[in-house]
Amino acid sequence: MSELSFSHLDPMGHARMVDVTPKEPTHRRAVARCKVFMSPATTAAVANREVKKGDVLAVARVAGIQAAKRTSDMIPLCHPLYISAVSVDFNIADDHVAVEVQVDTVDRTGVEMEALHACSVAALTIYDMCKSADKAMVIGELALWEKTGGRSGTYQRIEE
Repeated sequence: MSELSFSHLDPMGHARMVDVTPKEPTHRRAVARCKVFMSPATTAAVANREVKKGDVLAVARVAGIQAAKRTSDMIPLCHPLYISAVSVDFNIADDHVAVEVQVDTVDRTGVEMEALHACSVAALTIYDMCKSADKAMVIGELALWEKTGGRSGTYQRIEE
């Protein structure tokens, strides 16, 4: 038998929402990152606010914040959480836009899914706003980079 245990499965192997009632609320934070790979001409248009649909990063920032707050509506077994703070930041390179999202809460369960969901929606918004100019864009490298709080403690991804 595997030593892995999946908390979202009951003893019969059926999906369930984990009961977090006995847990005490604690401060929890998660950081997720991804990249939207695109042509240098597209990154220049984003940086110079020359995309015809509008300010790509401003719209993507709001989309990411909204996504963090609505994660439980999209991920079936996620608990609805009171989100204390969300920050969505971008770094423009020659061939990509890097997205980083940090989500904080004081609650009984972590915000990893909220950070990952927000990061992916911000990236998808960038894609949507730039797709008419660059159909070869790729969204990739979505990952949890940090998580603090809760029973399992701190996790930090090691950069390769």
